[in-house]
Amino acid sequence: MPHWLQLMLESLPSLLWAALIFTVPLTLLSFVLGLTVGLGAALARLFGPKPLVALVRFYVWIFRGTPLLVQLFLIFYGLPSVGILLDAFTAALIGFTLNIGAYTSEIIRAAIGSVPKGQWEAAYSIGMTWSQAMRRTILPQAGRVAVPPLSNTFISLVKDTSLAAAITVPEMFQAAQRIVATTYEPLILYVEAAILYLALSSVLSALQTRLETRLNRYGGFLEARS
Repeated sequence: MPHWLQLMLESLPSLLWAALIFTVPLTLLSFVLGLTVGLGAALARLFGPKPLVALVRFYVWIFRGTPLLVQLFLIFYGLPSVGILLDAFTAALIGFTLNIGAYTSEIIRAAIGSVPKGQWEAAYSIGMTWSQAMRRTILPQAGRVAVPPLSNTFISLVKDTSLAAAITVPEMFQAAQRIVATTYEPLILYVEAAILYLALSSVLSALQTRLETRLNRYGGFLEARS
């Protein structure tokens, strides 16, 4: 057996374990929390009072305009300077959540804005309140429009979790770094990590395609593909 293949097989369990324990939970938690933050920010931006709109715009401006790695460093290494101590996973979760929230807020805001005004009027005409119209009429339609960009954001987040290694989160990429430190085989280990990220992203891309096809069939917002 070639040396490179043997090394890959020996290191594979450690990389998969790190992905299962840290990479996947960090991705899922960050996306769910970030999506919640993004929805709240989008609604505030569209329907909130001017001071709240200004605050949300400032938040989005900061987190979309600065590198994610810098944000993680500020949270993990910077906050202790003012007495706020966070463990690495919590700091990464906060950083990814706020970053994803900023991006998803713009996606959701654009999706809600794409719903025709007539849908609001139709909902009000049958006696719905604002919250009922939003929940039953507007968000379902906006959700169909938002699925493709939100799915792309989720797939990007899977890859971005590798940045958590920089603040000592023992996720998959840091597991590869630790093995490199003992084997002195960076090319083999980093290629293996890249293959695992590629495999995970490919699975998610296939699921995204199936979801969009299903929405095409029932939602009709895109031309159905065979």
